[in-house]
Amino acid sequence: MLSFLFKRRAFQGGVHPEDRKQATSHLPIQTLPLPERLYVPVQQHIGAAAQPRVQTGQKVLKGEMIATGSGPVSAAVHAPTSGTVVAVEPHPAPHPSGLPVQTIVIEPDGDDCWMDEPEPEHALNLEPEVIAQRVAEAGVVGMGGATFPAAIKLNLGSRHTIDTLVINGSECEPYLTCDDRLMRERTQEVIDGVRIMRHALGAQHTLIVVEDNKPEALAALQEHLYEMDHLEAMSVPTRYPMGSEKHMIKAVTGREIPAGKLGADIGVIVHNVGTAYAVHRAVRMRRPLVSRIVTVGGGAVQRPANLQVPLGTRVEELLAYCGGTRETPARLLMGGPMMGQIMPHAQVPVVKGTNGVIALTAAEINIDDPMPCIRCGRCVAACPCGLMPLEMASRIRSEDMDGAAAYGLMDCVACGSCSYVCPSHIPLVQYFQHAKGVLGDRREQQRRQEELKELAQQRRARQEAEAKAKAEAAARKKAEREAKKRAQQAKAKEKPAPAKDNDKAEA
Repeated sequence: MLSFLFKRRAFQGGVHPEDRKQATSHLPIQTLPLPERLYVPVQQHIGAAAQPRVQTGQKVLKGEMIATGSGPVSAAVHAPTSGTVVAVEPHPAPHPSGLPVQTIVIEPDGDDCWMDEPEPEHALNLEPEVIAQRVAEAGVVGMGGATFPAAIKLNLGSRHTIDTLVINGSECEPYLTCDDRLMRERTQEVIDGVRIMRHALGAQHTLIVVEDNKPEALAALQEHLYEMDHLEAMSVPTRYPMGSEKHMIKAVTGREIPAGKLGADIGVIVHNVGTAYAVHRAVRMRRPLVSRIVTVGGGAVQRPANLQVPLGTRVEELLAYCGGTRETPARLLMGGPMMGQIMPHAQVPVVKGTNGVIALTAAEINIDDPMPCIRCGRCVAACPCGLMPLEMASRIRSEDMDGAAAYGLMDCVACGSCSYVCPSHIPLVQYFQHAKGVLGDRREQQRRQEELKELAQQRRARQEAEAKAKAEAAARKKAEREAKKRAQQAKAKEKPAPAKDNDKAEA
């Protein structure tokens, strides 16, 4: 075992909210029946949206690529079942804004017929770049909610020396138990995906990290690790936000990621257990990412559950399968209550990053109006990144986004710990997300201005080059004309003068 390498360490800050996992942690994964229609967005990942490659009326098979990734950071999208494409049109996105995004609407035929039936691969004999390519073709993204294309992280081994792979099984958000059930029910598949990722990265050491409120998952993993060298499953204290990449690395390796850097810069890569399972399916079974496990919970849900859900299924279908709601939810979340997105309604679809659908009652969210900051400092003590939320919020309220950035705004991981402990109920994390959006817009505008400036400079340089070329061409033509004229003049001088009439007479 690797106990000498990995130790349980505390990180500063964080909070310990009531986990509220008891309602679903004991419930096995159920398969949700296919709905009448699937609404599959082409943007289910960080980066550029995928480009549709199907048209209305086209027949598709389960697993068929229906949208291709575009640009260096993107991910392909596949048909969650067999059926007919009935529309390629805007549809409300799973985002608080509810704004429409390009969506491929599929009407299932009920056969759920896969595109093909490939033979299982000997994945550990494949070259790392082949593994990354297959993961990219399968559209696998980070399944913990970040949705960063997994193939990009698997390729980091070619540019960085990666000595440690950390698998995040902490699932620190309250209510969520989908990763817990995955580790308990599909243990061998998860571990196989871990082995494949370790092989692709060339990592010497691998650690699966599980919070100590999931003893069954930890026991299941440890039972299947006895044959593997340099791999350990380890429990860590239950403390939010243990699932944050920076804090998990700090907690188990003692290494700290510098501001503005990535885990790869210090030799560590973190992947979610759900991503490991998806990599197993993509590389070993040649199956793309077309469904995921979702926890449906919250006090408003009649029968909470852990469901295997086809991507593109609308949230209302999940709630209906769980018996509907006891009362109108005071808040509907996609994800956990700390970092999840508030949904405008239940007509939005499940996407690759949807690990939970949580319908909360008014009693669970304890809505209070914000009050003035009393500068108690609780947010500072709770911040796991060592920031000063009260100072950042003060500057954001004054529209001083640069001042907030000087206090480390861009290092905020938006975990919500500061909002959780604030006695004045100030929505601090919303302030920070707003400010990041403003600064992002500024950077985008600056980038566009720089592009326009560069294009203008290129145009001016091109015009100057064209003018210079014209001038040189005109000069050459003039020189050629003058040279021709001189040659004619010289030739005329060399020609003998004609004889006069009297000379002819004398002759």
